[in-house]
This record gives sequence, structure tokens and C-alpha cells, in this order.
Amino acid sequence: MLILTTPTIEGKKIVEYHGLVTGDSLLGANLYKDMFSGVRDVVGGRTSKYEKELKKAREMARKSMEEKAEEKGANAVVGTRVAYHNLGGTMGNTIMVTISGTADSYREQLS
Repeated sequence: MLILTTPTIEGKKIVEYHGLVTGDSLLGANLYKDMFSGVRDVVGGRTSKYEKELKKAREMARKSMEEKAEEKGANAVVGTRVAYHNLGGTMGNTIMVTISGTADSYREQLS
């Protein structure tokens, strides 16, 4: 499955649009991660634990989007975007990762 941020596929012809597909994933941050992250921010450096968790959340959202595209008969998703939402309040320190794009079918472009 091709997943692209561009609206077209170079050298390919989009032959059918299947519509919008999305994938979501929730990432809950706990007190210990928050404390560790704060310490790292004060002394400098990267908070690799959060980076790993965000990567995992993005991958889960991408997989969900890809599965939905396959169910529609697509072999590509174009115009893909990733968004992060802070779901504070009753959800605590929860981050939602959303990936969306247009599910398409493409074929090789004839010369």
C-alpha cells in the first residue's frame, strides 16, 4: 500500500477514488512519564520515552487507516496528513493521533 502526502502518484494514474479514510490512536501519559519528561526538559536532551510512544501511536493510526483503505479496495492513500490532539480535561494527559487521507486505486501510467 502506497501512503503519500502528495495528491498524486508520480508515474501512476489514479483510476478510482474511494473516499476519505482515517485512523486514530490514543496515547495516555502518566505521572512518571510527565516527571521524567520535565527533568529532561530542565537538564536538556530528548525525551526518548515519549518519542517512542508517539511513534507507536502514529504507527497504530497508520495501520488502522491502511486497513480501512484496503477494505474499500484501494491500493494507495494520497494527501495523507497527521494531526495531534491534546484531550485534556476528563481524559487526563491523553494525546490522540489522527491520520487521514484519500483512498485511491492506481495503475501504471502508459506512455
